[in-house]
Amino acid sequence: MSDLHTAATENVLIDEQVRGFPPGNPPLPLAAIGKQGWKPYDGRMALPLISLDRQAFTGNVELMMAYVKSHGADIAPHAKTPMSMALAEALLAAGAWGTTVADIRQAAVLLKAGQRRLILANEIGGAAAARRLAALLGHYPDAELHIFVDSTALAEALRSAWQERVDLPPLGLLVEFGAGRAGARGVAAAEAILEAILAAETPAFRLTGIAAYEGAAATADAEETMRRIDALMAVTSDFLPKLRARIGDERSLLVTAGGSVFFDLVIARLSAAVAADPACRLVLRSGAIFFHDHGIYERGLAGLDARGGFRIGGETISAAAGFRPALRVWAEVLSRPEPRLAICGMGMRDVAMDQGLPRPLALYRNGARLADLESADVFRLNDQHAFVALADGSDVAVGDVIECGISHPCTCLDRHAILYGLDPDHSVTAAYLTSFG
Repeated sequence: MSDLHTAATENVLIDEQVRGFPPGNPPLPLAAIGKQGWKPYDGRMALPLISLDRQAFTGNVELMMAYVKSHGADIAPHAKTPMSMALAEALLAAGAWGTTVADIRQAAVLLKAGQRRLILANEIGGAAAARRLAALLGHYPDAELHIFVDSTALAEALRSAWQERVDLPPLGLLVEFGAGRAGARGVAAAEAILEAILAAETPAFRLTGIAAYEGAAATADAEETMRRIDALMAVTSDFLPKLRARIGDERSLLVTAGGSVFFDLVIARLSAAVAADPACRLVLRSGAIFFHDHGIYERGLAGLDARGGFRIGGETISAAAGFRPALRVWAEVLSRPEPRLAICGMGMRDVAMDQGLPRPLALYRNGARLADLESADVFRLNDQHAFVALADGSDVAVGDVIECGISHPCTCLDRHAILYGLDPDHSVTAAYLTSFG
């Protein structure tokens, strides 16, 4: 991130328009928020809010980077999870090869922040979208962008947009194989895309590799999921030597796949093919792994451990024990209308619910931690309310603060303009802007 961009964000004034900011407090520069000594449970901050355990995040980053390095791979973390330029920059500083985005707007945000090596891990549309991408990249002649292509129509739209301009940086095209979402459904379709790209190649419009996303192949049946992922990785792996034969030995290529649940299968299935090609690089795109959670990724890492997939330096270790959930949502108890029911000020506008409901973790009262809440359960959300089932005799009172874990960071963080960074005693020591638009 450029110094200019850093200074600009640190001086952004924050006030009550942002969740968590104490009502009545004078506006503060973003950089000053971590110096106020606020805590989500001490009564000063407006609730609900979302927080990041900075120690857990740092540990997750170190562990994932060690894993990637030990397998001779690279990683371009998916920025759609936090859409925080400060956190994306932290991942680059820790050794990430680049950053992944899901659409043109996200690419614009990262480019404006100073990042220059991006994977656009999605199709973008047709001719109008190609022109929008060209209009964006015309402002960044030093950018390196690789984009997914799963149709001859998109290849032609991009070719036409790049032919119309002479001021654009080189565009890398990745033939995408897919299962369950976008992507070519077989070798014949991929070969047609490949031929369309090669027929239109120029120094500024070039084939740069192969892409896939194995997470979309997952089903409720674990065995069927493994079969589908194996098939997707096989067709991806088998296509690499065919592609290499068409373009010669000199060109550098990328093979990219790998979300935050099945990245071990990507390493296991693609490493040999990539290693056999000296000019090829394997790039994972895992993003949510750095935040982890108390739901979908907790279950995902348990599955990874069950198949013995997390290996560093030849040793199998526990991913479930190594990665720590870093995100929390904090909410106040608004009502105790029934003996076994608490209603909290946290709802669908504040927390993810698409992959599981939030999980109560701890109870705070008068600025101190009172108890764990392992027996409590969020069973329903309204727009602004969470319905929490309690055990008989539970000591939960109106005005208490409940700390909740979340499931699926990608659809929780996008509800918040600021992510509050906490130190081990849960004091706010940093604040990170998000850019979800």
